[in-house]
Amino acid sequence: MKNSYLIIFIVTIFSITSVMGQGTDEPFLDLTNFSDGPYVFISNNKLIEKKILNGKVTSKVLEPTRYDTIFTPQKSTYKNVENIAALSDIHGQYDLAIEILKNNDIIDSNLDWIFGKGHLVIVGDVFDRGPKINEMLWLLFKLEIQAKENGGRLHFLLGNHEYMVLHKDLRYVHDRYKVSTKLLGLAYDELYSNETIIGRWLRSKSTIIKINNSIFVHGGVSEEFITKNGIDLSNTNQIMRSSIQRSKQEMKSTDFYKTYYGKKSLIWYRGYFYDNLVDTDISKILTQVNSEHIVVGHCSNEKVVQLYDHKIFGVDSSIKKGTYGELLFIKNKQFYRGTLDGKQVKF
Repeated sequence: MKNSYLIIFIVTIFSITSVMGQGTDEPFLDLTNFSDGPYVFISNNKLIEKKILNGKVTSKVLEPTRYDTIFTPQKSTYKNVENIAALSDIHGQYDLAIEILKNNDIIDSNLDWIFGKGHLVIVGDVFDRGPKINEMLWLLFKLEIQAKENGGRLHFLLGNHEYMVLHKDLRYVHDRYKVSTKLLGLAYDELYSNETIIGRWLRSKSTIIKINNSIFVHGGVSEEFITKNGIDLSNTNQIMRSSIQRSKQEMKSTDFYKTYYGKKSLIWYRGYFYDNLVDTDISKILTQVNSEHIVVGHCSNEKVVQLYDHKIFGVDSSIKKGTYGELLFIKNKQFYRGTLDGKQVKF
């Protein structure tokens, strides 16, 4: 029996250390250099914070008032917003995202909100690929509160990778989190379940919003989606939120999955970039959604781009590569690229 325990122990340690050396920007040589968290769980009306510090899991009970546990969804439509900024597909590149936000005067050196009454839109895909997902989520969580206190807003729209993780599709999770989950004894999606603060917060988020005369959505709005569903933003957002608790198997038993999670859906559509659409196709879609512009992520470019005579803007500037990125500014109906070094280049 003792030999059996010894074998199990050795295999466990081997599996953890073998994971740590794969796919990380800064390989963890041993567990004493590994830290992660916090993850805040809701259990029996208590808030329990778990962290990994130098390879050891720590746990403590927080004051019950430390965090809200009920999150009300934001509106789907906003008017008369003077300053808007948007970026997408951060994919765990926390340090680069911070640099972009600092240099473009969205946050200060203390990572606090300085964008005043402006609206910052994260157009999906914070999750997957990169090594600092949790850090980015907590920063956005904080900035959302600070923005509202200053008369502004932070909108975190869910993209395909958020929905993938929330539906237990963990193919693109960074190896760092394989270590965390082993140490915490939980599956990765359980770190963001409905029994966690960040998990509940995520489940309150929208998929598509309209600010002034611009639609913001991760993939895009396809003609096929509009024809089948119309485009009631509030209703669509509620349908997507409710779908998080449904299994893939259940959703695939009808046309629901193809409609809301298929290639023509709001979170997966790539047609503006790859379907050889013409200007009249885009104009028709814009008329149907009663907007003049659509801002999307999902399709990677080297910088923020415009298509179809400034009707479509793509804000996936390949931040996920960890070397460069931009954001889009909209000010007084004018559109600008906000570069990594803080310059604003008018379209």
